[in-house]
Amino acid sequence: MDHARKAIFNMFGGEPLSYTRFSLARQPDGDNSQVEMKLSAEDEEGGENGVINHLHTHSGKPRSSNRHLLCVLTGVVLLFLIGFLIGYVSFRGRMQAASQSESGAEPSVSRITSPDALCRKPLDDLSEEPAPEPVLYWADLKKKLSEKLSTADFLINIRTVSETAHEAGSAGDADLAHKLYEQFNAFKLDKVWNDEHYVRLQDPGSPSNEVSIESSSGNEALEKPNAYVAYSGRKTVSGKPIYANYGSDKDFSYLTNQTIDSVESVILVRAGKISFAEKVANAQKWGATGVMIYPDPSDYNGLGDSIALFGHAHLGTGDPFTPGFPSFNHTQFPPVESSGLPFIPVQTISSSAARRIFSLMDGKDCPTPWKGTFLHYKLTSTSSGIRVKLQVNNALVERKLLNVFGVIKGFEEADRYIVIGAQRDSWGAGTVKSGVGTALLLELAQTLSAMVKTGGYKPRRSIVFASWSAGEFGAVGATEWLEGYASSLHLKAFAYINLDAAVAGSGEFRFSSSPLLKRLLEESVNEVSMSSGLGTLTKKEISFRLDDAAFPFLAYSGIPAVSFGFRTEGKEYPYLGTTEDNLDNLVKVLGSTGRLNKVMRAAAEIAGRLALRMTHDHELYLDYKSYDTKLHELGTKLMPHFRSLKSIGLGLQWLFSARGDFTRATSALAYDIRNTDLTNQVACRALNDRIMKVEYHFLSPYVSPKDTPLRHIFFGSGSHTLQALLDHLSLLKTNKTAFNEVLFKNQLALATWTIQSAANALTGDIWDINNEF
Repeated sequence: MDHARKAIFNMFGGEPLSYTRFSLARQPDGDNSQVEMKLSAEDEEGGENGVINHLHTHSGKPRSSNRHLLCVLTGVVLLFLIGFLIGYVSFRGRMQAASQSESGAEPSVSRITSPDALCRKPLDDLSEEPAPEPVLYWADLKKKLSEKLSTADFLINIRTVSETAHEAGSAGDADLAHKLYEQFNAFKLDKVWNDEHYVRLQDPGSPSNEVSIESSSGNEALEKPNAYVAYSGRKTVSGKPIYANYGSDKDFSYLTNQTIDSVESVILVRAGKISFAEKVANAQKWGATGVMIYPDPSDYNGLGDSIALFGHAHLGTGDPFTPGFPSFNHTQFPPVESSGLPFIPVQTISSSAARRIFSLMDGKDCPTPWKGTFLHYKLTSTSSGIRVKLQVNNALVERKLLNVFGVIKGFEEADRYIVIGAQRDSWGAGTVKSGVGTALLLELAQTLSAMVKTGGYKPRRSIVFASWSAGEFGAVGATEWLEGYASSLHLKAFAYINLDAAVAGSGEFRFSSSPLLKRLLEESVNEVSMSSGLGTLTKKEISFRLDDAAFPFLAYSGIPAVSFGFRTEGKEYPYLGTTEDNLDNLVKVLGSTGRLNKVMRAAAEIAGRLALRMTHDHELYLDYKSYDTKLHELGTKLMPHFRSLKSIGLGLQWLFSARGDFTRATSALAYDIRNTDLTNQVACRALNDRIMKVEYHFLSPYVSPKDTPLRHIFFGSGSHTLQALLDHLSLLKTNKTAFNEVLFKNQLALATWTIQSAANALTGDIWDINNEF
């Protein structure tokens, strides 16, 4: 510094200034407070009376004041530059350390800190800044989830749920709801709450429902079953018995081809394949006066021959007396009923009662595929003249339901969430029906909460845990919640995972899934089956059933949903929907409690991986291109009818154009994702909003949610669906007189514009849309 200063001064013709030297040498007496000031020789000579002459004279004249000012300014500028350089180097060092902390890189060992800043820090703040929290990558999350679930004991919660009666709306159901509420709080979820709904259910009436046989030789009281079918018509009827296999529409068509008239008859059908509600709706459509449903031993191997099944006959979901709107306490209930309610009586009977009815029938033999394990299977009775009498006295009751919720809030997009749910109620012990799902729900809530609170995981989006009531009556609790918050849920909930009956065997993995979730589900199942020791699993995709709680999420609210379960390969769990659905029978099916725990852990890990993946990644893991395949499959099914359509002046070019626009929209979205910085929260959120709305835009906007709640054109029900369009079109070849040209033109136009609207919404902003119509 001295040399620099002297050099600058000499540049302007001056002489170097002298510096005062300070001596801090300790004096012999120990006092070091005195300072010795020693000047250069020139200063000593030039000083007078102890005054230091900083500016020397030349030729006996004072130096110019301008030169003095210039020297002062130069010194100030020099000091400013030196201070600036020190501050800049210090600031750059701190920024590099912060950048490395955010990116997860190792912080630099050396740090430049200005001496002034160091002096200003208190002594207790001189320690190093805390190291940044480690970043949890996807492989880390999978490992943590597996480790935490490896010690889980699911049997405790299964027993807790199964040990007492907890039918929907009962005191036992309410008590169980309060226990779950307390458990969610104990898991330190960010918020726990419940919703109340007032709904109408059906209980067995008085006197008991009864099935009897009327014949010329007298009446025979056949059975007073210990089970019933909720939402059955309340009346007494009698008619000729007719056997209709599983009660599908195809089965009734076969009877018609055999010149067997179903009008004014009591239909006997076996349980399975399709829901009770669909069996009853088909029988009613074909003119039946009543329906009996029994468990055939070939389908329900191991179930006692005196056991009847419980179920419901509502062709829909939710409270059938508030279709399309919620059953909250403040709602004024209008005098309206769901169109899915049957007006004919329905009753379940045991296999022994069904065997007795078959033994009295003397008509045509059944086709071989319709036969089970009984000796005699007849289609109807001809000469014997027997009739079956059904007396159903079910009574409507109003019940208060509690849905219980807890949430782990996301750190970046707390208002976007995945929902994981399970049915809490059951008719009887309900170990598989409600115990398995509720135990999985509790374990996942505890495990995922621990991963967030103490394991370092910071989900981008929220996870909602839901315990539903009245699932036995057609996903009533789940549907009422969807109806109550319909205006906001499709904007915020991006997926639903259903845990109901997730474990009822092993060896076969069955699932129903939105196309958007299928790829992620398959990846999770493949990895878990390899790591869990379950061995090779047979995978089987099945259609969504009406009584699946995931179905209203998909078909009513347009939220991608998935439902899955482990089963014994090629067999049904025989005790579902009966009083025999208990822990002992579940363990018997699986072989041991150890095996049960192992399969439960696998189910929990699959569901946990789905939730973690969709809350971990920047981009929502939803396979939006999967609907390209679905739409191309539709085109393949329509092409054989091209000539038939042309004969009535219709073409498929507009539908195919809409399909093409959807494919272009998915390609454009993929391009935008590849070329967007997904760490930019605003840009990433905009892309994810486009992804999560794909499912919702396949809900037809041209039908009423009140009159046609299941509006999805792929998975819903009604004339607006693509399947209804295909079925109607097939009449041009099978029954041209039944074809309604005006109706079909409406179906085709509305389906086309629903697909086009989905393409437009997926494209993004209105100025990016380029329709080719």
